[in-house]
Parts: sequence; structure tokens; C-alpha cells
Amino acid sequence: MKKRLFALLMTCGLASPVWAAVDINSATQAELEALPGVGPAKARAIIKYREKHGPFRNLNDVVNVKGMSRESVSRLGEALAKAEPQPPGRHRK
Repeated sequence: MKKRLFALLMTCGLASPVWAAVDINSATQAELEALPGVGPAKARAIIKYREKHGPFRNLNDVVNVKGMSRESVSRLGEALAKAEPQPPGRHRK
């Protein structure tokens, strides 16, 4: 019985999603919604802000997005990343 329970727990652990840092400057709505505490409305607000104001210069800029407080940003922790803004016409490889 213990072996079955152990096998079940291991299977559940391996099937759980792996959280990787999301680049706030290029994330899609679906990628943003996958973050803890970010639903469709906050994801849309992040994208709308990014389209209007350009790339986020640092993660503290995210608090300027409607619906995102300092607490919200700090709760996201390592799930949120910021890539260096790329000059227009240049893409990361």
C-alpha cells in the first residue's frame, strides 16, 4: 500500500506544471494568465500598458498598470522576469 501511495505522489509531482519566469515585455495574454494571481483582466491591462508606453524598464514599472499593486507584483516573485528592451527592428535570437 505504501508503495502505491508513493508512486501516486511521485506521478502527481511529475505531472504538475513547471513555473518558468515569464518575460513581461513579450509575454502573450495566455502566458500572463498562467501566472499566479493574474487573470484575463490583469493580463489585458499589462499588454495594453506595454503597447501604449513601450517595454517595462524594470519590474517596479508593473505597479503602474491598472489593477497591479506592489503586493501583486511582489507575490508574483520569480515568476515574473524582464528582458532588456530591444531596439526597434532587432529581435532576440
